[in-house]
Amino acid sequence: MDNKSPIISPGLVLIFGILAVSTSSLMIKIIQKEVPSLVIAFYRLIIASTIMGFYVIISKRKELSGISKKEMMVMGLSGVFLAVHFASWITSLEYTSIVSSVMLVSSTPLWVALLSPLIIKEKPGKYVWTGLLFTLVGALIIGLSGNLELNGTGFMINNFISQDQKKELLGNGLALLGAWGAAGYLMAGRGVRKRISITPYTFIVYGAAAIIMLVIVLFLRMPVTGYSWETYGWLASLGIVPQLIGHTSFNWALGYVNATIVSVSMLGEPIGTTILSFLILKEVPTVMEIIGGVFILVGIYITSIKEK
Repeated sequence: MDNKSPIISPGLVLIFGILAVSTSSLMIKIIQKEVPSLVIAFYRLIIASTIMGFYVIISKRKELSGISKKEMMVMGLSGVFLAVHFASWITSLEYTSIVSSVMLVSSTPLWVALLSPLIIKEKPGKYVWTGLLFTLVGALIIGLSGNLELNGTGFMINNFISQDQKKELLGNGLALLGAWGAAGYLMAGRGVRKRISITPYTFIVYGAAAIIMLVIVLFLRMPVTGYSWETYGWLASLGIVPQLIGHTSFNWALGYVNATIVSVSMLGEPIGTTILSFLILKEVPTVMEIIGGVFILVGIYITSIKEK
């Protein structure tokens, strides 16, 4: 972790980051009317990395030149995981609801906690494991919500799967893949973030992910230009608000608190996203999504409040 005490409380920065990323799904839903999901992921990353790059080249050139090849490779790996996260999660919003997608992608802390002791030698406390158990149950309920029914005796699995339910299962699976990508992204960058300041780190990781997405988009021959000015405005907002401001807040916090706590705080995103999707898009969560969401929110409380 950074040796100096932070000027701003990491807790306040994490809250600010949660508010910023909560706008992401709504913007993506609007942009998806005209732009393929993988192209959206590319624009989100390239806009954020370009803006950050101007600052880094001007103000952090010395630190940038001092980064070792090994550190570059680690940040490149983090960028690979970030590309997987955005490619799968943004695509999931084509097939499943905002609430299900965001709730499932927010299961990241489960995978971070399970792998942190092995990979980055961070051992979660007992409250983290209890909270993560609730998170897992909630994620399973949401993931299978299309095939679960609630009756007087409890949950019942519906064996018949319609085309819409197949699409929903695909979307939920992609959202879960997005959670795995986010877990790898957080853990890969944890050690490097202790030694490299936030702006060069963000520039390199976002830039690496943007290059990966560009290669994929060009290989698949997806159009990267020719959209309306309004759509470009939404793409710019997506790159600045949830990505540059939101995710950079989480990356900054990695320098002061461990990866599990940062990833758990990201679970606050479903709350803001659900509220905004209801108010703006009139997307009402189903009973199963609400039940699963309650389990996840209980996991947030146990893990973040009790562990602290």
